[in-house]
Amino acid sequence: MYTDLLTKLKNAQAVKKENIKVAYLKMDEKILELLKENDYIEDIERKGKGTKRVLDIKLKYHNDKGVIDGIKFISKPSRRLYIGHKEIKPVRHGYGLLILSTPKGILTGKEAKKMKVGGEMLFEIW
Repeated sequence: MYTDLLTKLKNAQAVKKENIKVAYLKMDEKILELLKENDYIEDIERKGKGTKRVLDIKLKYHNDKGVIDGIKFISKPSRRLYIGHKEIKPVRHGYGLLILSTPKGILTGKEAKKMKVGGEMLFEIW
């Protein structure tokens, strides 16, 4: 689940690890690709075969400080929150990122607004 992935990323950056490995999930891989495109992580690699597949994530630092300052989980299993494309607002005055699960896949808030598609708000990262 993406909540475990993001918590592991934040904790690994707090102790200044270079790489972490997490179990492979398609949703996690797509989220990591979005984070890589938006410069929150350095690189991702898919390793292994079958049930032993893992994602090897190279973390990114700026001046010996982790690039990820904070994560806010919006939707939870007990409470799902949805948003229309007209209601999408910038996160932290444009310095953050909103990740949505939409009918067109996992998208950032900017991409969803451009494609005029809403969906479930997963989390904000800055």
